[in-house]
Amino acid sequence: MKFSLVHVSTLLSLALLGCHAVTPDVYWKSMLPNSPMPKSVKDLVHTAGWTDEKYTMVGVGSRGVEVGAGTPGDQTDVGVGRGGVAVHTTHRGKPVCVGVHPGPDPFNYLYAASADQLKDDPNVALFFLENDLHHGKEMKLHFTKVDPTQKPNFLPRQIADSIPFSSNKLPQIYNKFSIKPDSLEAEIMKQTLTQCESKGIKGEEKYCATSLESMVDFSTTKLGKKVKAISTEVNVKESTPLQKYTIEGAKKLVADRAVVCHKKNYAYAVFYCHKTVSTRAYVVSLVGEDGTKAKAVAVCHTDTSKWNPKHLAFQVLKVKPGSVPVCHFLPEDHVVWVPY
Repeated sequence: MKFSLVHVSTLLSLALLGCHAVTPDVYWKSMLPNSPMPKSVKDLVHTAGWTDEKYTMVGVGSRGVEVGAGTPGDQTDVGVGRGGVAVHTTHRGKPVCVGVHPGPDPFNYLYAASADQLKDDPNVALFFLENDLHHGKEMKLHFTKVDPTQKPNFLPRQIADSIPFSSNKLPQIYNKFSIKPDSLEAEIMKQTLTQCESKGIKGEEKYCATSLESMVDFSTTKLGKKVKAISTEVNVKESTPLQKYTIEGAKKLVADRAVVCHKKNYAYAVFYCHKTVSTRAYVVSLVGEDGTKAKAVAVCHTDTSKWNPKHLAFQVLKVKPGSVPVCHFLPEDHVVWVPY
């Protein structure tokens, strides 16, 4: 599915021709001079001049968002629904998967999982217990990859801020992106807006960043400027098969507070960020049966008492809210911010 983005292309041209705009990567360096940009973030930053290309086709179909650069028929597919970590694990003898594209979001801890989700097999984030994070522990994982050119980029902040981002403006948004209100594209974008506008868990501060600059600002406002951003990284260019991975080590990050930003499905890069103080973050070294190595980011929630009692994590792990820390790996295109 594809649709015209002439209006946004015009905004890009006018904004950057009319002022000396600070590009997202330059803004990062100015705000975080001592914090390297994770590869997953670099992949979403468009470093070429925005006015050098004309984006003519955009879509959010089963493959994600599609953008055509150049003339109609000469298009580049940009995926938002396929990247991440597909993980299978056996708890009490049965593989269980957590879905992350259209449908309930496993990173929304207020939702109740349906029975179908326990049988689905999309890209997933794996829930496990903190005491599983030890040398020699084996887990069946499936890391999926998406070509960096097949991902929706961040828009510069001045462009993102000029585009409506509210469920109250859905007709206007649909019109701007030439989306039919009853289409899959419309449902995906509506779902993202709904989550962005919904109330978070009590005590949690949340924000949807529609640009890299706004994600940096939210994270530094909540944690201070001495922060670093980390993401899961797998040393392969293509998706790996479902296979057994062994934990070689797990390094706990010093801070007990973090901002976690989850990549959302939208026509351009949008991140759902939330700050909690009841979390512990780890960088986990993994090696697969075929030799694939990964540095996976794991987040452990030490207080799950306010989560929905029917959240998928509790059904997978057979534990009750607030009883034990619940952990999950993050897909490659999600970001964890921690102070140092």
